[in-house]
This record gives sequence, structure tokens and C-alpha cells, in this order.
Amino acid sequence: MYIVYILECNDGTLYTGITTDIARRLKEHTEGIGSKYTKARGVRKVVYKEVCVNRSEASKREAEIKRLSRDEKIHLLTQRIKNGI
Repeated sequence: MYIVYILECNDGTLYTGITTDIARRLKEHTEGIGSKYTKARGVRKVVYKEVCVNRSEASKREAEIKRLSRDEKIHLLTQRIKNGI
């Protein structure tokens, strides 16, 4: 099982990634060893998680999300909250 996730960084930007262990990955990001992007900006919280059955599906979904504009990403987040997902 793979998880596509979006983090809100301390500067308000959004970071998208994939992992098999969200707790471990979040710890890596908060300790500054997760990625250059989150190391430079810091991590506030996980704002989105989506489970995928395999790495291929997760990578495709991650790429789709990364192509979205910031407004489209925020819409995705609010739709998930609105629908109770």
C-alpha cells in the first residue's frame, strides 16, 4: 500500500509526495531529512492523504496532483473535507 500525501509547510506552501509509511515520512520531513524543499521551509502538518494500491498508481497520482495549481490543490483539500473523506 502506498500513500500520496500533501504537507503544508511553515511558509504556507504545499508539498506533495508518496510513501509506504506516513508517520516515518512525516518524521523525516520534520527532522529536515525528508527533502530539500521541506528542509528549507519546515513542515506544519499533513493536510491530505490518499491510499493507492501500488507504487505505479501512487506515482501517477502524485504527478497529477503536482500538475495542479495551488487553487486546484486547495479545492481538492476542501472537497475531501466537505465529503468527510
